[in-house]
Amino acid sequence: MEQNYANILVPVDGSVQAELALKKAVTVAQQNDAHIDLLNVLRINHYGFYVSGSMPGGVIHDLAQDATSYLDSLVQTTRAATGFKDMAIHVRFGNPKTVISHEFVRDHQNDLIVLGATGMSAVARMVEGSVTAYVSRMAAVDVYVVRTDESGKQIDASQVATENKDQPKFF
Repeated sequence: MEQNYANILVPVDGSVQAELALKKAVTVAQQNDAHIDLLNVLRINHYGFYVSGSMPGGVIHDLAQDATSYLDSLVQTTRAATGFKDMAIHVRFGNPKTVISHEFVRDHQNDLIVLGATGMSAVARMVEGSVTAYVSRMAAVDVYVVRTDESGKQIDASQVATENKDQPKFF
């Protein structure tokens, strides 16, 4: 049986693992003549509380603009490196686990999710739970979890944690 994918979802959060997932998703997309939806989920309750109980619109706008700029830069570097052009960017607000697993996939008819093994530190995974673990258990479509680099070598978790610490996190 041969599986062909038409709409691939790649959630990214600024981590090295997420960007490796994008590279591998491009390869799958090229082999399947598929479209890639590049998604960043902003978890605005993650950024602290304000006296009014909600975040000011200007702050939300700035977060969305930063996320859009990040996604645009990924699209441009991916196009330059691979020539692959069938990508759309999306910014959503909410809980990354449910947005990725259920809402976005339903809205965009994605048939594959490609994501990095984890973009969180061990402490964050313990407190919040891994987005990747949740998505791989709960999504109704195939999930490809990237655990190796482009050459197939296992990702060194301690090195990646060091590389990820200075990168912006969007979910």
